[in-house]
Parts: sequence; C-alpha cells; structure tokens
Amino acid sequence: MDFLELVNFYIIPGLVIGSIYALGAVGITLVFAILRYAHLAHGDLATLGAFLALAVVTGFGISPLAALPIAILGTAAVAVGIDKVFYEHLRERPKIVTVMASLGIALMVRAVVQVIWGVDSESYVKGIVRPDVYFGLRIRDREIYTVIAMIALVGVLQVFLTQSKWGKAMRAMSDNPNLALLSGIDNKKVVMLTWIIAGGLCAAAGVFLGINTELKSMMGWNMLLPMFAAAILGGVGRVEGAVLGGLIVGVAEELSVLVLPSEYKAATAFAILLFMLLVRPTGLLRGKVL
Repeated sequence: MDFLELVNFYIIPGLVIGSIYALGAVGITLVFAILRYAHLAHGDLATLGAFLALAVVTGFGISPLAALPIAILGTAAVAVGIDKVFYEHLRERPKIVTVMASLGIALMVRAVVQVIWGVDSESYVKGIVRPDVYFGLRIRDREIYTVIAMIALVGVLQVFLTQSKWGKAMRAMSDNPNLALLSGIDNKKVVMLTWIIAGGLCAAAGVFLGINTELKSMMGWNMLLPMFAAAILGGVGRVEGAVLGGLIVGVAEELSVLVLPSEYKAATAFAILLFMLLVRPTGLLRGKVL
C-alpha cells in the first residue's frame, strides 16, 4: 500500500467520520459541563434530526443541506421539550437517576423514528457518487461539505461562548455553578440554551452521517460510544477538545481495519475510552474529571 492509498481509503474517511463524531461530542461535552451528567439519548436525537431532514427532502424535493437548518431547529425544539418534560423535575435528584432516564428517552425517540419511518435503510440521494481527484486525492463533494460544516458550526459556537453575554453565562455555569447562580445568572435560560445547542449539533451530526452513509434507525445509537470516546479523549467540557477527540477517534477507527475486521471498529473507540479513563481522565486538553 502506497501513501496515497493510505490517505484516500483511511485518512480521508477517518477525518470525515471524525468530523461527524466531533459535532456530536461537542453537544455531549456541553451537557456534561453545564448539567453534570452523561446524556445517553444523544445518539438517538441525532437519528431523529437525520430523519426530520429526510422528511423535508422527500416532502419538498430539496437537498439535504438545504433541509439541515429545519432539522436543526426541529431537533433543538425536541431536545428542549424533553428537558422540560422529563429532566427538569430530576435536577435535585442524584445524577445517575437522570442518566438512567436519558436511556429511557433514547429508547422512546428510537421507537418514534421506527414507527414513523420504519426500520429499513433510507438515503437522501439515490445512486453512486463518484469522487473527484485533486492531486491524487479522491474526495467527494459531500466529504468536503461535512468537514467545512463542522469547522463552521464549531467556530460559530466558539465565538458565541467567548463573545456573547449568554455564552459567557454558560461558561460561568460550567466553571462554578453555585457562584454563577449567586452572581444572578438565569439558570433556566442557560439550561435551555444548552439544549438548543446540543440538539442542533445532534441534528447536524445525524444529517451528515446520513449524507455520507445511509439512514438507519440505529445509526445514532451506533455512534454514541465513539462520540463519548471523543469527548473524553479531548477533555470533557472543552469544545476544542471534543473536535480534536472526534478527529482522532475517526481516524483511529478507519486505521484499525488494517489489523482488525471492520466489525470491530467500535472496539477501537471503546479501547480509547478505557485507556483515557485509566491514564488521563482529564483528557488531552485537561477537561473535567468524570
């Protein structure tokens, strides 16, 4: 195998799937940093976002990229609604109760998707998309869009968190919740913003996964472990860490097929997750300890 084959068949696909993991991992890291629990329904919210985009694509005949904003808004609204109905009254309970509740929400969301859209595989666009060749690199347009969209969405989020009033409030809640509340920050608005952002990023991750592969009712559940591995690898609570972790996990999964059957890709993410928890629980960029 020469260098170009390695890049074309392993590195580029790894960066693309890693960008998708990064989008989901950023939402996971925000939820944990501000609400202090692991949200197990994250993957199934991504599935819901992907299928909402499919409904728009089939209903109006537009491209999945044009349907993306609608999927983001719809999934964000669902995420806020789930928090209001199921999580809000559990705020004062032990966090493990909310974690278990989120597992039940995951099953509920997946069941809704299966009832409405069925269990068969779907796709946004029929047919085979051939890659273009740039200096020997075989890259599809959708792969370029995925990476650029990830960079753009995370860049906008970083500007929001560092420059806006409510972004700074979210960071304050992440650093010291009690002090933030004493300083007059509206906890309910911060929580709502957190779910809007996390839900929107879930939808983006699901849509881009559907664009690059296909849509299945289990697609979000299957990428839940890699997203958590990415968040922990980069450092929980660090947005840039989630991006770095997502890219590393994506490339590691693709490279793993050189020595392992492709069915064991998920084992790579699991191994990374265990290794980081044992060796460096704060992650590469020194985030919060789980």
